[in-house]
Amino acid sequence: MIELLKLYTDAATKGNPGPSSAGILIVAAQKQYQFSQQLPPSSNHEAEFNAAIAGWKKLAEFAQPAETILFFSDSRIVMDSLAKKYSKSYPQQLQQLLTLQETFPLVINRWIPEKENKGAHTLATQGLHKLK
Repeated sequence: MIELLKLYTDAATKGNPGPSSAGILIVAAQKQYQFSQQLPPSSNHEAEFNAAIAGWKKLAEFAQPAETILFFSDSRIVMDSLAKKYSKSYPQQLQQLLTLQETFPLVINRWIPEKENKGAHTLATQGLHKLK
């Protein structure tokens, strides 16, 4: 049976640019794994890319190469860039994301509204508060 893993990411920044953190939520085998991670100071869009990259790196600790991944984010710039395989402003981050995704046979990238990404959002916000 093919395992289906879900990855949710979000970023929080204070200022633009400013201190940033990532919220990462992984759902695997009906269990949730929650992580907050400090990111380099960045703009909100850059932080969203960095949060996605951090999420995919963390996912590699849980996933097997044959598994199917559903990736959710409320960042339109990240999801649009993944769909087009192009980003004018963040080409290095996009390439890093694409490289991380290529290790899996099936990846489904899906934009979701902010209200459906509360878990990752809360983790990102908590991580930002810890930076104070």
